Amino acid sequence: MRTIDFSPLFRNSVGFDRVQRLMDAAQQTEQSNAYPPYNIEQVGENGYNVTLAVAGFAPGDIDITLTERTLVVSGKTTDNEAERTFLHRGIAGRAFERRFELADHIEVKGAALENGLLQVQLERVVPEEQKPRKIEISTKSGAKAIEQKAA
Repeated sequence: MRTIDFSPLFRNSVGFDRVQRLMDAAQQTEQSNAYPPYNIEQVGENGYNVTLAVAGFAPGDIDITLTERTLVVSGKTTDNEAERTFLHRGIAGRAFERRFELADHIEVKGAALENGLLQVQLERVVPEEQKPRKIEISTKSGAKAIEQKAA
């Protein structure tokens, strides 16, 4: 297992301690299981879709929570399996929890469950005051340009 030391970065910057937490979370995710499988796709310039394969889960079995910058999707089936006898069980219906760290200005626009796929729509919404803007250059009043004479 590799560890990265960010302490030199912290000496000259402010507010990047979140990077260390993201790296720690990435290491834990690599070690955890891969259920349910998911896709992250970019839609247009500012849109994203997170799609999770949640076959066998009803909308009431899935919980989507946004806390600060972490999107948590969890599911727990309410199916009573004690009454069922499986000869082969290939469809996983176990409880799960997936966490996604969201960047600044990413908002959750909605979620839909269709054909066993849960789609969570995200959008980057940058506030007007943080968008790039053109700064006009003014000249000092009363300043005169100096003419150069040909030699």
